[in-house]
Amino acid sequence: MSDLADLFPGYASEWISTSRGRIFARVGGSGPPLMLLHGYPQTHVMWHKVAPQLATKFKLIIPDLPGYGWSDVPKTDADHTPFTKRAMAQAMIEVMDKLGHAQFMLAGHDRGGRVTYRLALDHPGRLSKLATLDILPTYDYWARMDRAFGLRAYHWLFLAQPAPMPENLIQSNPDEYFGHTFRSWAKKDKPNPFDPRAVAHYLTALRDPLRIHAACEDYRAGAYADLDHDKADRDAGKKITAPLLALWGETGFASAGGSPLDGWRAWATNVSGGPIESGHFLPEENPDATGAALLKFFSE
Repeated sequence: MSDLADLFPGYASEWISTSRGRIFARVGGSGPPLMLLHGYPQTHVMWHKVAPQLATKFKLIIPDLPGYGWSDVPKTDADHTPFTKRAMAQAMIEVMDKLGHAQFMLAGHDRGGRVTYRLALDHPGRLSKLATLDILPTYDYWARMDRAFGLRAYHWLFLAQPAPMPENLIQSNPDEYFGHTFRSWAKKDKPNPFDPRAVAHYLTALRDPLRIHAACEDYRAGAYADLDHDKADRDAGKKITAPLLALWGETGFASAGGSPLDGWRAWATNVSGGPIESGHFLPEENPDATGAALLKFFSE
């Protein structure tokens, strides 16, 4: 940890015990509580360009999800239970409880966005507002998994394969695998948006075989239990009632195959949002526009 740059100067570092092990989080800013959740293949550090804007109005709680970054890697099982978004959402509830926040706002990118909307469905009284960045619900992604979408979202199929095949392939050259991931998911023909100090954080975690395995378990949960949880809520007509902001990259994953707003309106009753000029990594590719959209939404 000491060899990596501190990209959140002045923030507290918290280690919070939960049912999924200890969760690491940076805490800073002042105002109503706003939790920010990262996606794959990143850590809490992905918010470092956006945090200064948001910290002027909000108390930010920026954790590493279970199995990612500096948080503990929970012991898994045959059903990938600790890596379901339901289990991760419960861990985030426990983090906020221990920090004294019964109700809060929540924004999540990528896998963190899936934890975000699952938390809203499972614990509707806990969120006053939520934002998702460059995702649609897991159910929707699997429903559209045709040839074209499967070629684009290849990692959903690859990482969900039984252990240890994807783990072994990634471990053979993690820097090349994740380097390709960052390059190919960002908007093409643009300067490299990633701060080398942030990349050092990501790769330090991603070279760890335990965390490679945890990420694969995350996607295995997505292919099975997370899909089942979404289908049960969809069949029951359950919807998110808190205001939901959907942001997506113009060339990101969520924009493929129709309007993300139409997709989210099938799952929530109060939806707004729009595209950001970026690829998949909105907070790093276009932090000014992303931060401004989040600041406006959560301040209203």
